[in-house]
Amino acid sequence: MRLKALETDQKLGVRLKFAMIRLISRREVPDVLRALHYRQKRFGEPLSNLFQAVMRGPSDWSVGERELFASFTSHLNQCRF
Repeated sequence: MRLKALETDQKLGVRLKFAMIRLISRREVPDVLRALHYRQKRFGEPLSNLFQAVMRGPSDWSVGERELFASFTSHLNQCRF
């Protein structure tokens, strides 16, 4: 289920950024980017910080291994990432 607010409640700067992404990539903006820019202070920044900590923070796994795990999981979920 996609929230309509993710498509319509974006500020002008974000809408322009998304228009450039669509123009250059010739694809729709991925939902994860829409979610990260929706209520950025409440949701986007904390989620970005979490992603950064998980993917780049201290770990027994290398950054490359974590990227590989993420890409494989995305592939299993039929996600474009």
